[in-house]
Amino acid sequence: MLIPALIFAWILDRILGDPSWMPHPVVVFGKLIAFFEKKCNRGRGNFVRGMVVTVVLVTGVFFFFYRVIFLLGQINLWLEVFFQMVFIFMGLAGTTLIREGESVFEKLQIGIDEGRRQVGRIVGRDTKNLSSHEIKTATLETLAENLSDGVVAPLFWLAIFGVPGMMAYKMINTLDSMIGYKNERYEQFGKFAARLDDIANYLPARITALLMAFFGMRYRAFQFIFRFGRSHNSPNAGYPEAALAGILNVQFGGDHDYFGEVVSKPKIGNNKRAINISDLNKTIQINRAVEILMIVLVISVWIITDLPCGAQNAEVLFSGPGSFVFTIKQ
Repeated sequence: MLIPALIFAWILDRILGDPSWMPHPVVVFGKLIAFFEKKCNRGRGNFVRGMVVTVVLVTGVFFFFYRVIFLLGQINLWLEVFFQMVFIFMGLAGTTLIREGESVFEKLQIGIDEGRRQVGRIVGRDTKNLSSHEIKTATLETLAENLSDGVVAPLFWLAIFGVPGMMAYKMINTLDSMIGYKNERYEQFGKFAARLDDIANYLPARITALLMAFFGMRYRAFQFIFRFGRSHNSPNAGYPEAALAGILNVQFGGDHDYFGEVVSKPKIGNNKRAINISDLNKTIQINRAVEILMIVLVISVWIITDLPCGAQNAEVLFSGPGSFVFTIKQ
């Protein structure tokens, strides 16, 4: 029953995006992370405490959603489907990402300061001194990178572990965005969360890049993936960025100001041409196409494997205090 839930969730995302009036699980995740970080990120042994917090939060989210879906299924099948549809909808960020990208280009038409403020909503770097070209480049880089984080990766984990897997991934991604920094405060406490996020995004990032190149129909995109993908500072972000740079024949990367610290990112591509609205439109077409292709792949996997319920086919058998056996029904 995940197939109709996924289809209707995607339709809702296309219509509504991320409505501000609707409570979002990521907000709850953020509050949980902030609470545990305040309580546990102190003194020595920060790496171990950070690892324990990460494991507890990720597994807690997985089993919470697993249990809720199981209980709803015992009450009413359509109530279970509706619950899953709502959280798949909340787990997808395709429309919101595109709208944010469009807003940056629109604000730039008003003025450079407006563009800087708008792009600051979607990037982690300091935007107060960015030029118009740098704002546009940052926007396209973000659209490529977050196509993986906000669309393909959630769908990837949904395909394997159902809604519990999708929500567990969102917790991992939120952990990385909040504590996965290489600074004095989070270097040790957030290291495990950052590495876990790298692992969770390893395959989705590469799938994203290949789907982008497939839709873009540019041999150069495949060349860029294999030439520049691994040269990025991130083990994953470089692949979708390289694919988009190859499709558009532009250059990404270079020096960026992260609030007083200059970070040099490897350059992806050699063409320093100006970026225009047609590049944004092409990027949006690619993002939409990749999202649809990924949904088709997910549904195809469920149909072929005859396991359309992901983690719902998992049976947790408690065999004694503090122990359990996790098996997959055949």
